[in-house]
Amino acid sequence: MGLLDRLLGKKTDEHAEVRPLWHAIVSLARTPRWYAELGLADTVPGRFDAVALVMALVLLRMEREPELVRKSILLTELFVTDMDAQLRETGLGDMVVGKHVSKLMGALGGRMDALRGGLAGTEPLEAALERNMSLVEGATAAGLAAEVRALADLLDTCDAAGLLAGRIAP
Repeated sequence: MGLLDRLLGKKTDEHAEVRPLWHAIVSLARTPRWYAELGLADTVPGRFDAVALVMALVLLRMEREPELVRKSILLTELFVTDMDAQLRETGLGDMVVGKHVSKLMGALGGRMDALRGGLAGTEPLEAALERNMSLVEGATAAGLAAEVRALADLLDTCDAAGLLAGRIAP
């Protein structure tokens, strides 16, 4: 962006290319089936877990394709921006929002590591999900694990353009 554009207030959305993917991630995470059938708790932590789960699966897919690595950074920035806004809506002040966002980023990284191991078979996926997700009391992660595997497989079939366009719905 040139100096004149900055002075005139013209802004370009550097996240425009990944914004459709972010909306698709949030939409998938809000699918009622996660909560009604697969055992995720329909609570604020459970909803964060769903967003972080889908986001982690998408980031794992993106890290395997060199042209998507930089775009994964932009996608992560959207995640941070959204989580920051959500925390502020709950009434958290400036002094603590950063600390909470850091914890949420750590949780996202933990989900990625757990899913990486679970999908690769180095540990049972069900155990990784039970350890990292807010499940309703008495729920097992077997159905959730099957859904996660199916979503990971679906993401593997997406080409880069389709993924960035948010075409990941089953």
